[in-house]
Amino acid sequence: MKDHLKLNVSLLRKRVPNLTTAAKSVGLRPATVSNLCTGKIAVGRAEVKTIVTLANLANCTLDELIIQGGKRRMIETGIKPLDVFAPVVQGGTNGFVARAQVGQFVVLAELTQALKKKGYHAILLTPDKPYPGLSDLEGFVHAKCHSIEDAFAEVSMVEDKESILLYVDRSYIVSGELYELRERFEAEDYTELTTLLFDPSGEAVDEDDPFGPLDSLCYFDIDLATRGMYPAIHPVQSTSVLLEDETVDSSHSSTHKKAKKLLRRYKEIRVLMNTIGKEKIPEADLEIFQIGERLEAYLSQPFFVAEEFTKVKGQSVQVQQTITDIQKILQGDFNHLDPKDLTYKGQLN
Repeated sequence: MKDHLKLNVSLLRKRVPNLTTAAKSVGLRPATVSNLCTGKIAVGRAEVKTIVTLANLANCTLDELIIQGGKRRMIETGIKPLDVFAPVVQGGTNGFVARAQVGQFVVLAELTQALKKKGYHAILLTPDKPYPGLSDLEGFVHAKCHSIEDAFAEVSMVEDKESILLYVDRSYIVSGELYELRERFEAEDYTELTTLLFDPSGEAVDEDDPFGPLDSLCYFDIDLATRGMYPAIHPVQSTSVLLEDETVDSSHSSTHKKAKKLLRRYKEIRVLMNTIGKEKIPEADLEIFQIGERLEAYLSQPFFVAEEFTKVKGQSVQVQQTITDIQKILQGDFNHLDPKDLTYKGQLN
């Protein structure tokens, strides 16, 4: 298992206010710097000259720029695509990136309800203003805060800091207030709490305005949402350091890689079919497409928090069961089933 390394983004923001422009001026690609900040590129896999250049920009030592932590572990949620493709990191920073109307708050509400049963304590930090869909989450948290002062006070009152789920509106990242709050947490040694970042405005996060240093990224797919496939979590663009560093067990890691590869190809074939027609697709690609359809259908899931609206009983699936089911789908064990037979089910029998 690799050491938990990440950039001290708080220090970078203080020392280099316009990081994108500064990076360009010294020959670094903004996308590379952004990906290092968001965690898409692991610090341990970055070129040494890139890290050294960033340290020079910030006028700091490498020890100051790179934060080293302990071992990481996964928080299991029972949400199939989340646990397999973007497992939440205990004590880490987890980003939920979505446009409006793709169901991110329903996913967060389901996650919150599931983890409350395991003893987690949810605190929501968001500006005192209405956002469409945010009410889907508000009813499931223990406390709502509208300032970093209130959030610090709420965190201070919880004895078991490791049980805290701190949900933070992206606006506090843009303003820099989240970094101030983190410094206060570090000063009090409140380093065990888990942060979940979300964007209620529905604005896409671009490379010039990173979401922050992330340990996991749950990316929502507007195509899945348009086709009514929920939770609309993008299995290819979502990621986690637990997968990149192979912290999860070998069956999880290998199944994730195989499923991601197949789904990436499935999405490409889907575009081709819509462009040139099914009859021009090679037989081998059609087989991949059909397995991809079944896997995509299986990754849909009825939620407990949505039962009132869907009239379908919610389902929670343990990650090891999800991995076993995915392995069987990839092996063709369910080729006799229509994708609709796998849609909005829990585990496969």
